[in-house]
Amino acid sequence: MKLYEKFADEIAEMIHSGVLAADEKVPSVRNASRTWKVSPSTVFQAYYLLERRGLIQARARSGYYVRAHAKGTLAEPDISARITDTTDVDVSELIFSILGSVRDPDTVPFGSAFPCPQLFPLARLARSMNKSIRHLPASQIIADMTSGNAALRRQIALRYMMHGVMLSSDELIITNGALEALNLCLQAVTKPGDLVAIESPTFYAALQILERLKLKAVEIPVHPRDGIHLETLEDSLQRLPIKACWFMSHLHNPLGASLSQEKKQTLYQLLEKHDVPMIEDDVYGELYFGSEPPKPVKSFDRKGLVMHCGSFSKNLAPGYRIGWVSAGRYAETVSRLKLMTTLSPSVPAQSAIADYLQHGGYDRHLRKLRYTLETRQQAMQAAIARHFPPTTKVSRPEGGYFLWLELPEQVDSLKLFSMALSQGISIAPGPIFSATRRFENCIRLNYGHAHTPQTEQALALLGKMVASFPES
Repeated sequence: MKLYEKFADEIAEMIHSGVLAADEKVPSVRNASRTWKVSPSTVFQAYYLLERRGLIQARARSGYYVRAHAKGTLAEPDISARITDTTDVDVSELIFSILGSVRDPDTVPFGSAFPCPQLFPLARLARSMNKSIRHLPASQIIADMTSGNAALRRQIALRYMMHGVMLSSDELIITNGALEALNLCLQAVTKPGDLVAIESPTFYAALQILERLKLKAVEIPVHPRDGIHLETLEDSLQRLPIKACWFMSHLHNPLGASLSQEKKQTLYQLLEKHDVPMIEDDVYGELYFGSEPPKPVKSFDRKGLVMHCGSFSKNLAPGYRIGWVSAGRYAETVSRLKLMTTLSPSVPAQSAIADYLQHGGYDRHLRKLRYTLETRQQAMQAAIARHFPPTTKVSRPEGGYFLWLELPEQVDSLKLFSMALSQGISIAPGPIFSATRRFENCIRLNYGHAHTPQTEQALALLGKMVASFPES
């Protein structure tokens, strides 16, 4: 842990315990530097971190103050239990039964996988679509079906460069959303019966893909803030014939965890040492709340081991289904698998997004989107602190739009799901995020929709349901 992180945790504990009260001014940078014997730079970094966590806020020409809701902030979940045994995956029926029951548009969408559609510049994208179609040469329609739109690949390569990753646009393969990219990457490096290291908990679609491809899961625990437990991964790589790793190194779904740059480098060194490819699922990479874009594990890749998958579905155009993979040494294999399956994503959709990236103000949109999501996260965390039992634990992600809640031990999240759905509230219960159906007392909530009196009432009702489970 870095010095500024340790100092930030000390201030956070003072807030949680009530030593620093709501609306009280925290020590000035000068006083904190002198009292704790750390540099002003360390204090600034710590305060920026606490600000991103929603615990303090800056006031013009006055300093930093404890947020009004911060005293009631709940504790964070701890690392998941360490599991290294192999597991046959059989979760699709459970997942389909859960997802199929939350499609009612009148349901409060805490269980949704997408933020509010009003957050996306759909009208501006439509103009880009009309423009690109009018100027799309007939010959390009055929050419783009195999290689992907050249302008789009160039724009994506430019964004990699902004994130410190230098690569050729020829390494990029445009896909039907990130899910197809992830599917193709896994097929490129495994065969039925192989072992794949995944996070625990993990994105439920990863479990469905492993089940479909008849692959076995090796679950690696994840800390809600610090990310995958590298010591357990190293032990598993040494003991087991793992053929691939599928990880989210930044803004993990469902926990929201992010690896530090140092841990990302260590992770890559482990992969390189054991010559194991990694599929890096980075669909939330642009939704960070900090001032600097985080670099992916791909930025450390010297041997083409990392297949980095991204998408515009979570931050720009969910219905366009445009994703991609920077596939490293596996680019040719992935490209051939692509041609053998769906051939090509929508050519007009590719052209429209390329035009928007070049002319539509994508970075301006992202800044506004991040600010909105960060504000909504703070509102939901404060509401959970008001309405849920005090033993509830809540993640504090530094981006994305999901919160992970660890509820009191006696709560059965599958029963809670049914109870909530009967009242018009959807949630994502913990067992759908595990190959072994663990996390029975955990849920994932989506804060990507506006915080309204209806959502406040829904969270209050959900908190009462949680409290209704009798202690064992």
